[in-house]
Amino acid sequence: MDFNIKNTYVYGLERAVKASGNPMRTEIDNSPCDEKDFLRGAKLGSARNGEGHDNYLKGILVHLDVTAPLYWWKQAQRYHWFDFVSSQSTMHCLLKFKVGEQCVSETDPRVIQIAQEKADEVLKMDLADPKRTAKWRELVATLPCGFCLGATMTTNYQQLKTMYLQRRHHKLNEWHIFCAWCEKLPHFIELTGVDKL
Repeated sequence: MDFNIKNTYVYGLERAVKASGNPMRTEIDNSPCDEKDFLRGAKLGSARNGEGHDNYLKGILVHLDVTAPLYWWKQAQRYHWFDFVSSQSTMHCLLKFKVGEQCVSETDPRVIQIAQEKADEVLKMDLADPKRTAKWRELVATLPCGFCLGATMTTNYQQLKTMYLQRRHHKLNEWHIFCAWCEKLPHFIELTGVDKL
C-alpha cells in the first residue's frame, strides 16, 4: 500500500483573501476578490511564521483523505490544526484487513507474517473465549509501523504552510508527497510564500 492523499476540498479561499484587508478597514468588505486582494494576501501570507500577518490563512479550510503508515501518523499528529474528522479503526477493522496488503513495501515480510499469524489466531477463537482479548492485544502490539490506515482530515492553509516549511526536506518520502500535494492546492504557493521562505 502506498501513502496517498485524495478527495481534497478547499473552502473559503476568496473570503479569507478578502478578509486579509480587514485590519485597514473601517467596515468589513464583502465584495468579490480582485487582483489587489490577492497581492495583499500574498504579501501578508508570505510573512514568517509566528509574526501574525498570515493569520488570515486560517480561513482557507481544507478537507482531505489521507492513507498513511503508522510511522507517518505519529509525526503528523503533532500539528494542532491537522484534525481528524474520522478515521479507520483498528478496533473495528483490523481483522477485516490482510496485514500485508495494508503495509508499505518497505515493511519487513517477517513482521507481516507474524502479525498475520496473530490475526489468524484471533479470528479462529470464539468471541466468548476469555483469552481472545489477550490475543487481540498481542496483535495490536505487533502491528508494524508500516501498517497503513486512512482518515478524513481538516486543516487550513496556515497550518499547511507550517507543515510544508518544516517537512519539505524530511527523510520520509511521504512528507515529500505531502508537500507536492500542498503545492497543487489553489493559490497555495503564492498565498503562503513558501517558495520564498
